[in-house]
Amino acid sequence: MTSDEAYFRRIVDEDRLADYLAAELGPVDEYDVRHHQEGHSNETLFVTWGDAELVVRRPPPGETADKAHDVLREYRVVHALQDTEVRVPETVLACDDHAVLGSDFYVMRREEGDVLRYDEPDRFATPAKRERIGYELVENLARVHEVNYDAVGLEHGDFGYPPGFTERQVERWTEQIEWGFEVTTEEREVPELYDVMEWLRDNVPEDPPATLVHGDYKLDNVMYGPGERPEIAALFDWEMSTLGDPFTDLGWMLLYWHDAKDPERMDATETLSKTFTTREGYPMRQELVARYEELTGFSYDNDRFYRALAAYKLAGLGEMFFRRHLEGNSDDDMYPQMREGVPLLAERALRIINGGEPL
Repeated sequence: MTSDEAYFRRIVDEDRLADYLAAELGPVDEYDVRHHQEGHSNETLFVTWGDAELVVRRPPPGETADKAHDVLREYRVVHALQDTEVRVPETVLACDDHAVLGSDFYVMRREEGDVLRYDEPDRFATPAKRERIGYELVENLARVHEVNYDAVGLEHGDFGYPPGFTERQVERWTEQIEWGFEVTTEEREVPELYDVMEWLRDNVPEDPPATLVHGDYKLDNVMYGPGERPEIAALFDWEMSTLGDPFTDLGWMLLYWHDAKDPERMDATETLSKTFTTREGYPMRQELVARYEELTGFSYDNDRFYRALAAYKLAGLGEMFFRRHLEGNSDDDMYPQMREGVPLLAERALRIINGGEPL
């Protein structure tokens, strides 16, 4: 048995999943399960169930940091957004019976299109279409932030508590980093993260707006439909969603968006999101911010904080990934790269803080 086959058996028992789907959706003649390995957080399985193409989302095996892989929270928000302007897949089922897969999981309909993770599709390779890719991305973020969250059942005080959210983000990701450090410091240390932590704690913006927050909004967490015109078909990966400061979403999106004016660099974000957005036609970060402000009426005034926070959060994810690698709880080839990747992200956060990577 190969390591891929062994890991596949850790995340899905095909017979038990088939029994569950048959009980909930009815029996079928055609059934197949494939492991989709492009993501780096929760596990994604593609399931053919008769005529239906489905997606199963479950957390990775082994111990995980608190709240970092809450797939039933993801289901809740995607289900709540079904009848809004936010483009999300159709939800099908949610299951908290660990006898099926050994964890919580949920099922949704599979969407068709392209995720722009490593490059752009040939049909979008013109300056005009590249511009549309960027503006479509930021316009759909604005739609998320315009949702009346109470009206769709994501109530203040239940789904999230906006007062103090931004400060809690700094503390939460400090806890995630420290969770990773419990194991990873035996391999190497990242003292620069403590400098970033101190600066973030001292510079939390006061009284930001309160909206629904996606929590992981970036170019490769959306799918562009199969048509010739770049148009987003669905937004994915909602497990970090809550109510809070919308600029944390914007800063996160901008961290992954490389400008043509940026210096050439190779850091951990290159592993997660490539630099094809530097090609002719893609909007600059400043242009994306201007469009966002136009649509929402918000003023994005603390870019250094929000992009530095985004780099800090990404470093936290990287440290959690590295711990899971060291403990043997992932077969993701990217995870061992976080040995060097997290220190590079800490350096990038300091570069943003010190004005070396302007908006």
